[in-house]
Amino acid sequence: MTATTTVTPNAVLRVPPASPAAAAAYFGASLAFHADVSDVASALAADGDRGFVVIDTRSTASWDQGHVPGAVHLPTALIAEQAGQLLDRTVPVVTYCWGPGCNGATRAAFALAELGFQVKEMLGGFEYWAREGFAYETWEGSARRDADPLTAPVDSDDCGC
Repeated sequence: MTATTTVTPNAVLRVPPASPAAAAAYFGASLAFHADVSDVASALAADGDRGFVVIDTRSTASWDQGHVPGAVHLPTALIAEQAGQLLDRTVPVVTYCWGPGCNGATRAAFALAELGFQVKEMLGGFEYWAREGFAYETWEGSARRDADPLTAPVDSDDCGC
């Protein structure tokens, strides 16, 4: 009798990939819930009605340090009280907070969805907005940082993804 050996796959394949149908459903749902910083910037820069409103969910001190131009300031703690007066329920909302290490935009999106708003979360938050070199507003006026070459292509408006 010969012994059979079981090969333990590497950590990547220890749990096998989902079926193509399950993967398509998952990634399609992810795109329904999330927006990319570059896509939001591109839509905001385009002429005409962008079809959504951007909400900065951070504190006033954070807002003053820098925020996406044209964003509405609505801290997460005030959503239940003020969203009905500040936002139109027929217009989708894109929330953001500091960055990927913060779930403030997720909490805000959850609160808005519970109030009946269509909502997406901007992945990367304000951190990646600034790191990708997009202009932002501060209490002192407009500002812009050079794009971080680890987050955005140098000398290009499009990452190609």
